[in-house]
Amino acid sequence: MTRIVADLDRCVGAGQCVLTDPDAFDQSDDDGTVVVLRDTPADDDAVKRAQVAVDICPSRALSLTE
Repeated sequence: MTRIVADLDRCVGAGQCVLTDPDAFDQSDDDGTVVVLRDTPADDDAVKRAQVAVDICPSRALSLTE
């Protein structure tokens, strides 16, 4: 099962993940860092969107694990 992992210490709050998949990501009202709304993508399309978010994250704060 694929899981989305966020490293909050690395996150710079760019918000690219939220723009890529607002169903899976949000940003903290306190500091703008990523909030993972769904850490387990529901289907293959959701995994693909999560991979795009991982790939475009400027601080490399996101990853996918099995």
